[in-house]
Amino acid sequence: MARKKKKRRVEEKPKELILPDEGQVIGIVEKLIGAEHVVVRCVDGKTRMCRIPGRMRRRVWIRENDVVLVAVWDFQPDKGDIIHRYDRSDIRKLVEKGYIPPEFLEEMGVEI
Repeated sequence: MARKKKKRRVEEKPKELILPDEGQVIGIVEKLIGAEHVVVRCVDGKTRMCRIPGRMRRRVWIRENDVVLVAVWDFQPDKGDIIHRYDRSDIRKLVEKGYIPPEFLEEMGVEI
């Protein structure tokens, strides 16, 4: 007879909100281009071509109108890497703390 497998109980810690540091900006995905490249409209008013790094490719799925954290390249400020994708609860917290203006979300058609 086969043994019953014991289910492991994994205690989930409350995840920490990732805030933008120097050289990072919050943006909304406008368009998926392909080959792990996306067009992101950033809060600072610029539209950047960003890439999804290898550590996120098959783990985090990015769609249009997702709010993401972008690390801007030093040598090409119109390009960057996507570091993190925010979920709805994180977006609400970012709006409350003033990192994202609510008008920006409404303009892009993102629901809170």
